[in-house]
Amino acid sequence: MKFTSNGLSAKQIADRVERINGPTPESSVRSYLRLNSPDVFIKEGRGIYRLREEYSGGLQHPMVGDSEWKSPFRFGKATLFHANSFNWLDARQDNSIHAIVTDPPYGLQEYTPKEQAKLRSGKGGVWRIPPSFDGHARSPLPRFTTLNADQKARLWDFFFIWGRLLMPKLVPGANVVVASNPLLSYIVTGALADAGLERRGDIIRLVTTMRGGDRPKAAHKEFADVSVMPRSMWEPWVLFRKPIEGRVQDNLRKWKTGGFRRPSAASPFGDVIQSAPTRKIEKSIAPHPSLKPQAFLRQVVRGVLPLGEGIVVDPFAGSGSTLAAAEAVGYESMGIELDPHYFDMGVEAIQPLAELEV
Repeated sequence: MKFTSNGLSAKQIADRVERINGPTPESSVRSYLRLNSPDVFIKEGRGIYRLREEYSGGLQHPMVGDSEWKSPFRFGKATLFHANSFNWLDARQDNSIHAIVTDPPYGLQEYTPKEQAKLRSGKGGVWRIPPSFDGHARSPLPRFTTLNADQKARLWDFFFIWGRLLMPKLVPGANVVVASNPLLSYIVTGALADAGLERRGDIIRLVTTMRGGDRPKAAHKEFADVSVMPRSMWEPWVLFRKPIEGRVQDNLRKWKTGGFRRPSAASPFGDVIQSAPTRKIEKSIAPHPSLKPQAFLRQVVRGVLPLGEGIVVDPFAGSGSTLAAAEAVGYESMGIELDPHYFDMGVEAIQPLAELEV
C-alpha cells in the first residue's frame, strides 16, 4: 500500500497479500483492516483503505483523482502512460509483457515529491549537487551511501512487491533488465530473486563517471593521496528472466522469448557494453537527472527481444529514453511515469531522442 497512488478495496488488498505471502483468507484481511482502522489505515469511502502517512515511511504518493491523470502519449510504436506503476501493472493482462528495461528509483527516497522539490530548487536534499569541475557543471547524484538499515529494508520491500506484481504479467522467458549501482544492487537482486524471477547475471555498462574518487571532505590537502571511494567506472544492470516453459526452443516458438537477440550472425549478445556519459545534446532534449545515453540503451533494448517481436515495457519511464530507444530499433514499447513533470518531459523528448543518430 506504500507504493500505490489510490486507495485499495479489501479484496484488492487481499489479492496482493496472497500474491506476496501465499494463500490468505480474505476474511482475515478484512478483520485486520477493521481492527487497525483508524490507527494504521484510513478508510477512504465505502470499503476503500489507505495507509496512514506515518506508516508509509514517506514513500506513499499523494492521492490522485481520475481527472488528474493525463492522457496517454503515443508516438510511432511507443505509448507513455501517466500512472502509478504498481497500479498499472496490477491492472495489466497476464502474459502480456515480453521484456522489461528500466532505470528505477533504486534509492526510493530520491523520487519522492519532497526530494524532487528540493532537487528542482537546487537545494539537494538526498540529491548531492557536486561542485563544478574544469568549468563544467556536474549532474546531481543521489546520496546512496547515506541510506540507513530501515531505508534499505524498504528498498527490498519495494522490489520484492514490484517483482511479485510483475511476475504474472510477463510471458515465460521474458527478460527483465534493471539499472542499479554497485552499492545497492545486492538488495535489488535479492528481492527480485525472492519474488520468483530467475537470476541471469548482469549487463555491465563500462562508463567513467564523476561519482567517487574524491579526497576526504574538508581535508583535501592533508590527505592528498587518498580517494574515499574508487572512481566509478562501471554500472551494473541486473538481469533476470521469468522461468521458461519447457526447452528454450519451445519457449521461443510459443512466446518469442527466452534469450537475447544477437548483434550479428557472428557475434553473440555480450554482457559488457562500452559506453560513455550521456551526451549534452541528449541532456538538452531530456534534462532528467539519471538520463542514460541512446547509444547504450538501443543495444540493450534491441537485445532483450530475441526474435525482434513483442512489447518492451519501462515501468519507471522518466523522460521516455527507453521508449525512444525502442522506437529507434523498431520495437513496440510502453512506459509508465508517475511524476507529471517527467511525463511532460517524455512527451516532448521521445521523438527527438528516437531520431538522434548515435
